[in-house]
Amino acid sequence: MIKRNTFNEVMVPNYAPSPIIPVRGAGSRVWDQSGKEYIDFAGGIAVNALGHCHPELVKVLQEQSQKLWHLSNVWTNEPAIRLARQLCDATFAEQVFFANSGAEANEAALKLARRYAKEHFGREKTEIIAFNNSFHGRTLLTVSVGGQPKYTEGFEPLPEDITHLPYNDLAAFEYHISDHTCAVIVEPIQGEGGIIPAEAVFLEGLRALCDKHNALLIFDEIQTGMGRTGNLFAYQGYNVTPDILTSAKALGCGFPIGAMLTTKKIAASFSFGSHGSTFGGNPLACAVASKALELINDPTLLSGVNQRQRMFINSLNILNEKIGLFRDIRSEGLLIGCELKEKWHGKASELKQLAEKQGVMVLTAGPNILRLTPSLVIPPKDINQGLKQLTEAMLALKMGLPGT
Repeated sequence: MIKRNTFNEVMVPNYAPSPIIPVRGAGSRVWDQSGKEYIDFAGGIAVNALGHCHPELVKVLQEQSQKLWHLSNVWTNEPAIRLARQLCDATFAEQVFFANSGAEANEAALKLARRYAKEHFGREKTEIIAFNNSFHGRTLLTVSVGGQPKYTEGFEPLPEDITHLPYNDLAAFEYHISDHTCAVIVEPIQGEGGIIPAEAVFLEGLRALCDKHNALLIFDEIQTGMGRTGNLFAYQGYNVTPDILTSAKALGCGFPIGAMLTTKKIAASFSFGSHGSTFGGNPLACAVASKALELINDPTLLSGVNQRQRMFINSLNILNEKIGLFRDIRSEGLLIGCELKEKWHGKASELKQLAEKQGVMVLTAGPNILRLTPSLVIPPKDINQGLKQLTEAMLALKMGLPGT
């Protein structure tokens, strides 16, 4: 049996995974090497939107694996064209670029925005505006655009002409944006930054000011997209349409894929040879994502997201009234953040570990936020059982107990 300490011997030490090694998953339940069962409220960080090993996704993957795995972009393939058509039909977009991850999708969006600005408005229009505490990926450009200095430390010099402003502060944005700005990138809900929803007036203001200054508005929907908020994409719940949208995570429900969506006018700046990806748009990923999109973009499923949100929030509020760990509980659909009271600041990771010992998998979003991103189709019985186990972890943290 492979041991957890082997990870430390053979893997680069940029991760510090849990002591357990999961080996099997089905729906919203996971089993580790010892056979212990866990309720999964983490969802692979908002990736496993249809749970683990969804039978229809497994079927599609098996069928495609017997037809065609990879061609490169010297040729196209049916699953890629089909998925692009579905995404365009379901959104504002007219054309799609496929990559392998959210970071790559954001990298493509930012490169496209700069190229488009230079072609249409001149070489001096290069500034990218992003927001404090944002997260857009780990490539050198996307980590620089992300508004969290802890992720750029040691990687200097960083790409230039990137400005960070306060999130939800429209006045600060209006004061700063200029005709030098080529693009504004924003998360409709900051995920890694603490589950902070954008105010509608803020996003509406970004749209109006981008139009005024001929800047492209990019929505990073890596975490909020594919049904997570109860809409297929979060922008559809606001009176705002971006120029470019990025998607990944739940797009493949666990199979790696990313996508950048935009209009034909903007896409034209990615002329032949200007950008690419060896594996982007491969038949396996696109076949799985096509079925995932078909299943998620369903009114009954999306309505169920809001029903499950109410179950979680009502129960978490009741638990918190009794235990009193959380200062605030925030959510949009099944993207849920529980902010610890000041007394418990810095304890989010400890609570996560205690929850795991009780048999429920959760996440953090910084040192003070417990984050839940479960499957969009998690059964009510799993919600109830997982919350019962989370209760024991909350009590253990409050009482200073080691957990069991």
